[in-house]
Amino acid sequence: MITAVQLIPYRTSSDDYALTEQLKAHFAQMKQERYPMYLTLDEFDRVLRWKLRGQYGRQRERRAANTAEVVRVVTEAALSIEHPDNDYEIELRFGILCTLRGVGVPVASTILALVFPERYTVIDFRGWRQVFGEARRTFSVSDYKRYLREIQKLAQALGWHVQEVDLAIWEYDRING
Repeated sequence: MITAVQLIPYRTSSDDYALTEQLKAHFAQMKQERYPMYLTLDEFDRVLRWKLRGQYGRQRERRAANTAEVVRVVTEAALSIEHPDNDYEIELRFGILCTLRGVGVPVASTILALVFPERYTVIDFRGWRQVFGEARRTFSVSDYKRYLREIQKLAQALGWHVQEVDLAIWEYDRING
């Protein structure tokens, strides 16, 4: 398992750091301007490009069914819902986001991590490998909650947002994985 100390040099070293910060800043601004918060089709596409990188073309036809109206309604519901039970709130948000075609737990986690970087992280094979020492490519909401708890521990130790810890883990794995 990766330690907090190992992550310190990787906090801002990722090639994706600047783009990640731009996306987070954009969504922070939109949260101030839009109530309730939602994603436009263009913003949804930007998130997909950031998350999927070279795999962006995969499932393109399937994702094409997600119209601007569908993306707005679904993301508004997912981003607006609040519940005092954090685990239940996660289940609700993921369940709603995963109704979009081509969106599974990793993409749903990406949307939440970019809109709420202080609360959510992105789950993927790199992070899972470094946190749990296991190879895995598919994830359930239960897996996400387990992963988030571990990232929250690291974030608390470092005084970082969970999304920052995740980006550092991703970069650490990319270089050392």
